[in-house]
Amino acid sequence: MSKSIAGPEIERLIQLLARVPGLGPRSARRAALHLIKKKDQLFAPLTAAMAEAVDKVRVCSTCGNVDTSDPCTLCTDPRRDGSTIIVVEDVSDLWALERAGAMNARYHVLGGTLSPLDGVGPDDLNIKGLVGRVSEGAVSELILAVNATVEGQTTAHYITDQVAGMEVKVTRLAHGVPVGGELDYLDEGTLSAALKSRTSF
Repeated sequence: MSKSIAGPEIERLIQLLARVPGLGPRSARRAALHLIKKKDQLFAPLTAAMAEAVDKVRVCSTCGNVDTSDPCTLCTDPRRDGSTIIVVEDVSDLWALERAGAMNARYHVLGGTLSPLDGVGPDDLNIKGLVGRVSEGAVSELILAVNATVEGQTTAHYITDQVAGMEVKVTRLAHGVPVGGELDYLDEGTLSAALKSRTSF
């Protein structure tokens, strides 16, 4: 059993930081020490920003994006093409596509992918909401911008089956996206080219 080398408040901070993706126990200790050393310049403003985010951040009931308003600013932007919906697995994928600036469409965040082995089924994802948006008749194209993984492709096939018979064209990103790759790790040029050369699914 490891001996505690700091007070319980600092140990709790380290434990919470270690839960952040990309930070393990060692990185969490370094981050906690850095925050404590920069208490006035970084720690206090970060604490205030996090408290404000907890209070104000919402999940958009239309597309699943995170914002301070519901519906989000992307859904309420009249300049966006409402006839095209880009379907992504996670908000990080939406942000990656927005950074690329390749299309001025609307989005739909699934909240993950189908994965029976992990107990993730259709009811665990935001698929019903997507089918509902398509069934309203204003959507002419669904761009399935899911990751090129087995789970991503399984999810894409399931969505295609769900909208079969509706008046909507279903496309997917071009094969410029590497197999097994994740959108959040791709550069903007690759994402932009993949969107522009999309093909029928």
